[in-house]
Amino acid sequence: MAQYLILIYGDEARWDAATAEEWRQIDEGHRAFRARAGSAIIGSGQLESSRMATTLRPGGERPLVTDGPFLETKEVLGGFYVVDVADLDAALDLARELGELQHDHSAVQVHPLVSHG
Repeated sequence: MAQYLILIYGDEARWDAATAEEWRQIDEGHRAFRARAGSAIIGSGQLESSRMATTLRPGGERPLVTDGPFLETKEVLGGFYVVDVADLDAALDLARELGELQHDHSAVQVHPLVSHG
């Protein structure tokens, strides 16, 4: 088995303006994903707005702490899953369920995690 981080990106302004129908479609994708993945999901979460983030940067003796994201970008990280599945193909097969892939402003990235065991 291998672990993969599935990152969900999108245009935050478009998420903020999404209709109830668009959110219903996205939620359906997440329900389908969770149903198929079952116990393979070992972590997940939806992130608050990037405006709620706090960024730490090198700053000499102590890191500098600033409110907000590190970069101003159109696409932001909106959520994630960590799954433990057989291989990359299995992780990709699960990721295809996500409703964000039905919207032209979103993307899903599947990233393998390093095993330190």
